Parts: sequence; C-alpha cells; structure tokens
Amino acid sequence: MILAIDIGNTNVVLGCIEDDNILFEARMATDQLKTSDEYCAELFNILSLNRVEIERISGSIISSVVPPVLNSFCTAVKRLIGCEPLIVGPGIKTGLNVRTDDPAEVGGDLITAAVAAVKEYGAPLLIVDMGTATTISAIDAKGAYLGGCICPGLRISQEALTNRTSQLPGIRLETPKKAIGRNTVDCMRSGIMLGAAAMLDGLLDRMEDELGTEAKIIVTGGMARQIFPLCRREMIYDGNLLLKGLNILYKNNVK
Repeated sequence: MILAIDIGNTNVVLGCIEDDNILFEARMATDQLKTSDEYCAELFNILSLNRVEIERISGSIISSVVPPVLNSFCTAVKRLIGCEPLIVGPGIKTGLNVRTDDPAEVGGDLITAAVAAVKEYGAPLLIVDMGTATTISAIDAKGAYLGGCICPGLRISQEALTNRTSQLPGIRLETPKKAIGRNTVDCMRSGIMLGAAAMLDGLLDRMEDELGTEAKIIVTGGMARQIFPLCRREMIYDGNLLLKGLNILYKNNVK
C-alpha cells in the first residue's frame, strides 16, 4: 500500500492505494504556517479515520506546487511511515514526452494528471483541472505533452470581483438559473459560473483547432463538478485523476 499526496495551493488531496485500488480520498487545507509535526498529526488522524494501519504503508509519493509545504510534508511523511517519499519533479521517470520550452517548469500536478489520462483514456487529450487556478493541458495524438493554458480559478474570480468593487457582495457559488440575471447576486453567479463554462468551451475549441484533430476532454479538480455540466462540450469527469497518476508514477520509479 502507498500513500499518495498532491499538494495544491488551496487543498491537499491524499489517499491510500493498494493493488491499483484507491482505498480512500481525503482533503486537508494547505497552510504554509503549519509545522511538519502538525501535518504529521493530521495525516495520522486521517489514516485512523479511514482505518488504515500505518504499518501496511510501504511507501509514499508527493506532487506539489507549494515548495514550503512540500518540505513540511516530506518530514511529516518520513516520521509517520519511516521512509522518504518519492517527489514528482525533474528526474522522475514519467514515460511522457514533454515538448514545452522548459519541461522542468511544468507543474508536477499537470504531469501527474497527464500520465494518468493518457494511460486511461488514450490520446489526443485536453485535460482540464479546476482548482485554485484552472489549467488546460494539451496532449497530441502521439501522447506528447505540448503545453496548455492557465486561467484564474472560480474563487479567484469571485474574490477579485467582490474585493475590487465597492457595491458587489460576497456570494455563494451556486448554479445560476439563467444567463440574464434579474438581481445583483444572480448577475454575479451568471458571470462567474457561466463565464467559466463559456471560457472553457471557447478555449477547448481553439486548442482543438491547433491540435488539428478532435480530442477527448477530461476534467478534474475541486471545482469541476460545478462547472463541467454547464459546458456545451462533451467532457469526462474523473475526480481521482491525480491519485491514479501518482500511483502510476510510483510504480514506474520504485521497484
């Protein structure tokens, strides 16, 4: 059994995987002020809640876009299970041909998701990950990672709209009934939610044109469930894409 961890800007997603089966998925808040001892205690509690015996965990793998938190997690995991975690980064065997200008600067989460998507769904692909930021990764017909785009996430858009305007209130991100809102809250929900869906539809069309072929659209991330039903493009939702990718990378790099 392995402990797989993905450290995002807002949340940490983690789970235990045994024989390619995800036994559980859990989330905790990403906090740069927490110490390794605090993260170790949180990990211990999550494993206990899911009735996982620590002695059964034989290894761990971590991807991260928050370097200070990565260091704390590495120390926490080593203290908890007694061995160094594998880190997704330069030098790791991915089996993926990364054709960006600088492959080393591509986020570990993007590579992890791409590895899982290519294996499970084939290529060509466009992979949408909706978290703190919304990213789209493009995989060509030969399975090469070409690059993509990075957009503000839903909550970033909401916070910017609320904080930078004097008369717009904070709102809950709920699905709007219509594109034409009849009050301020409905207008904001329409702009944020339907705006994100329309942005995805437009970007996916443009990126597919550049690929020169139709591509499967795979969507994942914490905010994906709220947005992909509003899109006009056909999409496949996979909430466990990152954990699947971490499992594949661990098996490719640890005998």
